[in-house]
Amino acid sequence: MADFGHELWFGAFLTPDAAGHHRIVRQAVLADEIGLDVIGVQDHPYQPSFLDTWTLLSTLAGRTERVRLFPDVVNLPLRPPAVLAKAAASLDILSGGRVELGLGSGAFWDGIAAMGGLRRGPGEAVEALEEAVAVLRALWTPGEGVRLDGRHYRLDGARPGPFPPHPIGLWIGAYKRRMLELTGRLGDGWVPSSGYAAPGELGAMSGTLDAAAERAGRDPGEIRRVYNIDGRFSAAAGEGFLDGPPAVWAEQLTELALRDGMSVFVLAVDDDRDLKVFAEEVAPAVREAVARERGRAPLAGVESPVRVAGGTPSGAALDEATRPRLPKRDIAALTPRQQANGRRLVLIHDHLRRELTQIRDALEQVAAGRSDAAALRSMINELTMRQNYWTLGTFCASYCRLLTTHHTIEDEHMFPMLASAQESLAPVVARLEQEHEVIAGVLTGLDAALVAMIEDPDRLDAVRDQVDLLSDVLLSHLRYEEEELVEPIARLNLDI
Repeated sequence: MADFGHELWFGAFLTPDAAGHHRIVRQAVLADEIGLDVIGVQDHPYQPSFLDTWTLLSTLAGRTERVRLFPDVVNLPLRPPAVLAKAAASLDILSGGRVELGLGSGAFWDGIAAMGGLRRGPGEAVEALEEAVAVLRALWTPGEGVRLDGRHYRLDGARPGPFPPHPIGLWIGAYKRRMLELTGRLGDGWVPSSGYAAPGELGAMSGTLDAAAERAGRDPGEIRRVYNIDGRFSAAAGEGFLDGPPAVWAEQLTELALRDGMSVFVLAVDDDRDLKVFAEEVAPAVREAVARERGRAPLAGVESPVRVAGGTPSGAALDEATRPRLPKRDIAALTPRQQANGRRLVLIHDHLRRELTQIRDALEQVAAGRSDAAALRSMINELTMRQNYWTLGTFCASYCRLLTTHHTIEDEHMFPMLASAQESLAPVVARLEQEHEVIAGVLTGLDAALVAMIEDPDRLDAVRDQVDLLSDVLLSHLRYEEEELVEPIARLNLDI
């Protein structure tokens, strides 16, 4: 039981409700745009109100560009593995290598039997899944016709292909000993859900999986740990798992990553706002905290971090561990008018978050235009591309001015007022002022990258790096400011 050093992924678990199909597609597109890594869709073919999972995943693949897609998890008794192999490989080809395959041995046997599927006992279901893994991998491996003579599945000279462009991970849903051991021997990933495996149970389950992997001569670190989660965002921390503000979520998920090796967190969500908070506040905070514990800079991966006075990388100044923190009071104890006054700061910050998302959208539109221009090699597209670069530069410059103005107002008006009204806030205010200087340095770096890009369009990636850096630094700063100042602003009746 440990952190295996996997890259952290965050995703959305979408319910394939036929009546909400427009919402599902919209949220998948949103997840793709705001930087989530995976989309999982449950597979219950016997549920009459659900869309077919594979059809839905195919539609989502056509509407998204970068997010990974997987059935979470596929109902194997109603999905013959030979056909499933072709379907998964086909979608991986069509999506540009963005498919993983969650596998389940079967549940809700009455529903499966009602659709003509075989009703299997627990031992038979495990055995069938093991045979299915062999079928899938055989049909994804180039070679001659495949022959497998299993108790549940047979191949009699089936020719492999088509072949997925990337190694599709087989992520197995498992809770009990035999399934955990099978996952340890054969799986590329393990997919428990918090509704069936509470955080406190993951350690023992992971231990069973790890031991089975080692007995099979495998490194347990080869197996991805994918956790389906659900929770509630609220102003005050509750007693349960993932019940409270984003900071509480980040702390609990960070612990699971470092203690139990969980590296993919897939949130069951129906609300756009919750999806955005998870992507824009929780995910960056967990990545930052885990990276720090792993001994790397929180913003690792950025080739040229902006440096501020004294030569310190800008990301280091936002180190969560060095931020002053005050004891928290429950904002719910204040009057509705006071609470509304405090939350005005969040509304202001939400505008900045939306603007940051628009910058990312503009950046991706430019990137898409560049690809078209290179393919068509037409002067018209080249001229359009040039205009797109100038438009992106103008948009970013406007945002930089807006953000600078917001921070100036805070530095000259709100922060002195807070420090004067409550002396214990002084260290927090001083830290926030320092972070404003860091963000100013990031904005300077972004401006320089934009100038270089206009002179040389091939430098778009440098702008992308600077926007990623701005996003990491700014979202971390806004979250910290809200956690420390919303309640004092409300309680002290300050006019911001």
